[in-house]
Amino acid sequence: MAALGWSATARAEEAAADEAPNTVSGVVITARSADGSQRSVADNGALGARSLLDTPYSVTVVTADDIEKRQATSIGQVFINDPAVFSSAPSATVNWWGTQIRGLGVRNYYVDNVPLLLYWGGDFPLEGVESVQALKGLTGFMYGFGAPGGVIAYRTKRPTAEPLLSTEVGYRTDTVLRGHVDASDRVGPEGRLGYRVNLAAEKGDAYNGAGVNRLVGSLAVDYEISPTLRWRASLTSETSNLKNEPFVFYWSSYRDAKLPRVTYDYDNLIVDGSYYKADTLALATGLTWAFAEGWSADLTYGYTRKKHRSNKMFADLLNAAGDYQGHVYNFAETDENNFTQLMVTGAFATGPIRHEIVVGAAYQNAAADFGANSYWGDDFTGNIHRPQPFRNTRPIDYSTDGWPSDERQGAVFVSDTLHLGERWQAILGLRQTRYALADLDGDPTKASAYKTTATTPTVAVIYKPADYASIYASYAESLEGGSRVGDRYANAGEILKATVSKQYELGFKHQHEALSLTAALFRIERVANVDQQVGGDLFLRQDGLTRYDGLEFSAAYRVTEALRLGAGALFLDPRLKDVSDDQRALEGNIPNGAARRQYVFNAEYAVPAIEGLSLHGVVRYSGDMPTTDQNVLFLPARTVVNVGFRYDTEIAGRGVTFTGNLNNLLNEKYWDLTNIGEGVNGSLSVKVRW
Repeated sequence: MAALGWSATARAEEAAADEAPNTVSGVVITARSADGSQRSVADNGALGARSLLDTPYSVTVVTADDIEKRQATSIGQVFINDPAVFSSAPSATVNWWGTQIRGLGVRNYYVDNVPLLLYWGGDFPLEGVESVQALKGLTGFMYGFGAPGGVIAYRTKRPTAEPLLSTEVGYRTDTVLRGHVDASDRVGPEGRLGYRVNLAAEKGDAYNGAGVNRLVGSLAVDYEISPTLRWRASLTSETSNLKNEPFVFYWSSYRDAKLPRVTYDYDNLIVDGSYYKADTLALATGLTWAFAEGWSADLTYGYTRKKHRSNKMFADLLNAAGDYQGHVYNFAETDENNFTQLMVTGAFATGPIRHEIVVGAAYQNAAADFGANSYWGDDFTGNIHRPQPFRNTRPIDYSTDGWPSDERQGAVFVSDTLHLGERWQAILGLRQTRYALADLDGDPTKASAYKTTATTPTVAVIYKPADYASIYASYAESLEGGSRVGDRYANAGEILKATVSKQYELGFKHQHEALSLTAALFRIERVANVDQQVGGDLFLRQDGLTRYDGLEFSAAYRVTEALRLGAGALFLDPRLKDVSDDQRALEGNIPNGAARRQYVFNAEYAVPAIEGLSLHGVVRYSGDMPTTDQNVLFLPARTVVNVGFRYDTEIAGRGVTFTGNLNNLLNEKYWDLTNIGEGVNGSLSVKVRW
């Protein structure tokens, strides 16, 4: 995600302050900084930072306050109030490609403007995060190469204007204990140097039997070198060891017409001694220079790294009795990103037309070093209703010098927002990217798998009938980089080529007084990746087109000062189109894992009789989804209810907050796309502000 100059960001926030947002959980949420200022601003890569009403795409921003209130630990919980964002990865599991936006898998993650590879599972730690943003749809112009599902962007906590120190201790079922310290201050002459430190730890056994063991640290600093020049830096580090996690399930070998009975006896779904270790590091630093009135330049450098070490268990479900073929997956991988970007923003007028210009250049080097001796084997069999006695005793080699790949992209981009009077805007953007992917396979002299150059445009028109409402139409293209086929396929290691996707969108946004409303009608076209069975072997191939037609809608209404209600829906019609003759049976089918309906209802109530006490809840319905592209078997729809409370009070002159939540209150039992469902679980915490 491209960083905008601090002066330009401040201008965008000042413009957004005139909007009257509704901060009910889950619609378009207005970000609120630690010093209390409202920031109804979205970061949009090469389009720069702008108010949500001036963004010609669907965007949801969830703040740290909302994350803390619901004690969210996974992407699915962070965006539970957004019907267009879905995750099949329950809490206390590795997010093994479980996140979707508008039915498409998400592959694009950014931390403080810097790309982070979360390949082969994992979420980013939330303790040091100020906000999480979902930009939906194609991101080619804004961010360069990327899958068309959208972008999940994390913004880490920044130094506050006033001193801050808070401590929090908490508990999650069954026996997980956690602690968190958040401190910030400004020091030096005139407080020109600011810092923010977050330290957190979590350990114990989760509701699903998984052993959680995490350490998180983050640091953010900024320094005002001069009134026009500012330096910033942020660093986040996490070590995680998730033990005895329930199986990840696959459905491609399933043959019965009905599903196995769902069980939340998680002990039967675990191989003792299994684990998934991950070390995450994200570093970003930059300078912002306001070199003229209305103009600024921003230089960003970032480095991100994720190390994976897997002794993880998978299972191919076979029949309605619950029998399965189990697999051990041993591998190591180190994913690294080096990212540099220079961006200049400014404004000028040509006659009656006012222009907002963004011009920039970026370079990214993504290196993935896969394990020298990865292993995927048919190691055990079992049944989900019986204990699994298997233990993995084979030696594991976690060296990572066996399958390196190197992805490079350099880009230049320019966008112009033309203000055509008070009510109309036109946005024109162009990005040219030079892309190369080399699969070295242990030989640095090996030629690149392929190289290509792509020009990805974006065009949009915005009409604002009032200052608090906008109607927009936009078109975007995106080039999706190649990807390596996973080990479970017979063509493991094959590099799939880069492909072009297209998106058309028509939307409406309203933020004023008691009502917040967003709606978007969209079409996304993408080259399809389909499973192809050849004899007894399973291959992953590019074949045909997946077309996603949809309508998403979210609204929130402040009924009274005490009661706020929200609702949202996603209506999706995804289809496989234009497949080859030997895949003709897939024509018109629903892509694997895409649910055609998502509904959300949420509420927040401030109890008048008890000052400081508020209650919140959400009901989310997720429609049925096919387990494979063949559409032979569908996972049934399910409805999950989450509830919680927050009580703000004062004890011995200190601000104290008690928070509690219950997830899946009714213990709805369901199959998810790659996991068994999330059984009822709860959390409690107390936070003290010193």
